[in-house]
Amino acid sequence: MTDKSQQFASDNYSGICPEAWAAMEKANLGHDRAYGDDQWTERASEYFRKLFETDCEVFFAFNGTAANSLALASLCQSYHSVICSETAHVETDECGAPEFFSNGSKLLTAGSVNGKLTPESIREVALKRQDIHYPKPRVVTITQATEVGTVYRPDELKAISATCKELGLNLHMDGARFTNACAFLGCSPAELTWKAGVDVLCFGGTKNGMAVGEAILFFNRQLAEDFDYRCKQAGQLASKMRFLSAPWVGLLEDGAWLRHGGHANQCAQLLASLVADLPGVELMFPVEANGVFLQMPEPAIEALRAKGWRFYTFIGSGGARFMCSWDTEQERVRELAADIRSIIGA
Repeated sequence: MTDKSQQFASDNYSGICPEAWAAMEKANLGHDRAYGDDQWTERASEYFRKLFETDCEVFFAFNGTAANSLALASLCQSYHSVICSETAHVETDECGAPEFFSNGSKLLTAGSVNGKLTPESIREVALKRQDIHYPKPRVVTITQATEVGTVYRPDELKAISATCKELGLNLHMDGARFTNACAFLGCSPAELTWKAGVDVLCFGGTKNGMAVGEAILFFNRQLAEDFDYRCKQAGQLASKMRFLSAPWVGLLEDGAWLRHGGHANQCAQLLASLVADLPGVELMFPVEANGVFLQMPEPAIEALRAKGWRFYTFIGSGGARFMCSWDTEQERVRELAADIRSIIGA
């Protein structure tokens, strides 16, 4: 097995999809204006407004950590706090970046059910203390799809949004795998964001076939005041911005973003179906996006690694995460499932 073999550790392992690559090639012809004042950035922004059916403010960043952290920082003062799930990426995997860029806004973790916050868990944290010695809750951030591969339904989002409005909180969505959620539910992007009460979305491109690049969409335009300055200060204003925005044109103009998300989801469903009957192997969470979380005996996990498979086990003892990508081949999924079956002995 070579390093070029498809693996399941992360959807970041995949390469650049043809649509994004072709758009970058076109953007590479000749000269164009710098710092976002180019035709590609304008086109991508308009595609987003058309896709989301609203006149949102659109910004581009190099990666998800910057997109999430800067978006949250724009919603907070340093004495505020952000309510998130205990499994949220901003809590566990961004090296304190949200606190850094907000000059100290504290993350407050709330309980979740299958990775999803609930109105009750948000209310419990937001109302825990209201004295001046405690960081004042200001924002709720949710992940779509969640870190354990589950997906918020529109009614769940509306219930969370209603709670946020009741408590005077803004609602941010980390959409690193937003495309997978849309593909799974068959809902429009608008239905899963501003129509359900989301104020700001960080739309992930990297995990959906781009080399780099995330989009930050402010549906509440007032919250975007001076956000361009925040991006510049944080080193997120690309001088050749067209190479961040052009791939989005390639993904959005003919629906490739949704096709790729749907394909990754289908591969995850295939893997889950091929191992569902194995003794000693259990699904830890519903398979709703492009990730499969399997509870397996530790010897089986080690044996699978010995066969050359790469995957993460950061979710607890006996838990293995397998991520499918826009380019995952179904035959490769079947190879993985066959190895799991042979190791388990079924």
